[in-house]
Amino acid sequence: MGPHPAVAAIRLAVRRVLHDVLTEHHTRADHAGGHPDRSGRPPGTAPDRPLVLVACSGGADSMALASALAFESRKLAVRAGGITVDHGLQDGSDLRATEVAGRMAALGLGPVEAVTVTVGREGGPEAAARDARYAALDAAAERHGATAVLLGHTRDDQAETVLLGLARGSGIRSLSGMAAVSGAAGRYRRPFLELDRQTVRKACVAQELAVWDDPHNADPAYTRSRLRHEGLPALEKALGKGVVEALARTARLSRDDADALDSWAADAETAVRDEAGRLECAKLFGLPPAVRRRVLRRAVIAEGAPAGSLFARHIEEVDRLITGWRGQGAINLPGRVEARRQGGRLVIRQG
Repeated sequence: MGPHPAVAAIRLAVRRVLHDVLTEHHTRADHAGGHPDRSGRPPGTAPDRPLVLVACSGGADSMALASALAFESRKLAVRAGGITVDHGLQDGSDLRATEVAGRMAALGLGPVEAVTVTVGREGGPEAAARDARYAALDAAAERHGATAVLLGHTRDDQAETVLLGLARGSGIRSLSGMAAVSGAAGRYRRPFLELDRQTVRKACVAQELAVWDDPHNADPAYTRSRLRHEGLPALEKALGKGVVEALARTARLSRDDADALDSWAADAETAVRDEAGRLECAKLFGLPPAVRRRVLRRAVIAEGAPAGSLFARHIEEVDRLITGWRGQGAINLPGRVEARRQGGRLVIRQG
């Protein structure tokens, strides 16, 4: 008798990602002039096998992911470890992080590490915690030499992300939600984006995995929590079932369109600069608006504006220096960056 259907589903999702990681690992080895099997060491020894870490909070999504990684890695030439991040935002969070690390070790993962971070205030509590968490995961991946870090985001998380982007009016890139592969060199992988949260929870129950439900996930003080417990249920009540699946599908389609436009903008950016590298307003004006605004966003970020703090309204104001020039002054942007029009050129720099 095979595993519970939910358990089979999460394992299959992780297996596919691990196969991708292995394929990329071997391709890089070939391009570097060697192959793990030609290194002089017996195949399957630790130095030949890529390390994959799971980011685990102890919640159902990440515990299911940790269990699937531990199971599948034993059948493949992959080393599997885990990282849990203590944000220090709740009483006893340090003890909980230690407990989660112990659970991962009990699953057979190693190395396992609990990392404590300091959460700032920039961008609000949710954004600040996310920034601190990813910084810790990046550092852990570098420290351990990990090829990939698995994240437990589900299709429901994707739907919430799309709705949050829609509410901010941030454009098609926000509607594209979370990528299955992201980060430097494709470090972050999200195997569960095609699985719903209920399936993942069923897998935990079937395996008798102890999970921890973060009270912040049910706290109405947090925007995502309100959306999860009030907004999405209201949409499903008004529009019928299938809203989550439709939003996730919107993310996939939007990502394809956004990727194509980003590529176009990257190619166009060189063509709209003069010999000194300055942006020429007349050439920018000739671009399609969607491409022009991407060129402007790239230029603003290149001068030091934090991408996470740069919204559509900021780029629209800069765009008016091109399309609605009336002699207006400099536009102040996040990161102390300013944009102004001078002599037919768009000058973007830190003020």
